[in-house]
Amino acid sequence: MGVENAGLGGVVVATALPYAEDASAPAGLAVDYDRYAEHCRWLVDNGCRGVGPNGSLGEYSALTDEERRRVARTAIEAVGSDGVVVVGVHGAGAHQARHWAELAAEDGADGVLCLPPTMYRANRHEVLAHYAAVAEVGLPVMVYNNPIDTKVDLTPGLLAEIAQLDNVVAVKEFSGDVRRVLEIRELAPDLEVIGGADDVVLESLLMGATGWFAGFPNVFPAESVELFELATAGKLAEARALYEPLVAAFRWDSRTEFVQAIKLGMEQVGRYGGPCRPPRGPLVPEHRDQVRADMARAIAALQERS
Repeated sequence: MGVENAGLGGVVVATALPYAEDASAPAGLAVDYDRYAEHCRWLVDNGCRGVGPNGSLGEYSALTDEERRRVARTAIEAVGSDGVVVVGVHGAGAHQARHWAELAAEDGADGVLCLPPTMYRANRHEVLAHYAAVAEVGLPVMVYNNPIDTKVDLTPGLLAEIAQLDNVVAVKEFSGDVRRVLEIRELAPDLEVIGGADDVVLESLLMGATGWFAGFPNVFPAESVELFELATAGKLAEARALYEPLVAAFRWDSRTEFVQAIKLGMEQVGRYGGPCRPPRGPLVPEHRDQVRADMARAIAALQERS
């Protein structure tokens, strides 16, 4: 698909994963691969550039090894040549992350998304070694800065070092600090900056981010693509008019309950969201009510535009 030339930008959706009740499956929930394939197609058919299976939103850490690989294969087969598939290869150590990258390459992925070592606050040398191991596989690598969850901050200076590795092409920036977009571009001009937090995506795009690796396009794919296109075209007034009613819902993308919130949002627009596997449980009533209210405002605003 020419990803090496086209990069990993655009709207790539970190896909939510549907489950069906099955007493024999982990936590009584089996991955619904048919429904997942349909969801991936729906996103691409609604204008998204591609999908990202096995991210945090895709509950990769709750999957068995067999499920995790099949999820990636399902996305790759469903999207085909109509979009890109950037597979999450997060692992506690470099050997694990590299293993998932090797499988992604075998299965035909266009690129990989990779956190620094999970469950361990790695130092600079360990972070560099981690990404070097993944990059050696040969697929385009989008590094993922999520200091909230990993406790490892890929600062602009550290990203400039990581960007020297062959095949490292992009960073998903989830620190929430939009000032970093310009700083990363200054220190690592060849590294694509991809907005990672939905509730600062407009600000990130206006500062020069070239992509959005996103959560809420699971709910609003066509509208999210429109927002991306308006922002990258510099149409600020139109972008703001679309963005502002959505931000209250988008803020859930940066909260602990983001998976449950996005799945509930999907239900509110007539899609299937469904339950999560442990450790994620159902939303507490006050959170469920707030998500519903935030989503209702977003849906009403979009209906007024149509």
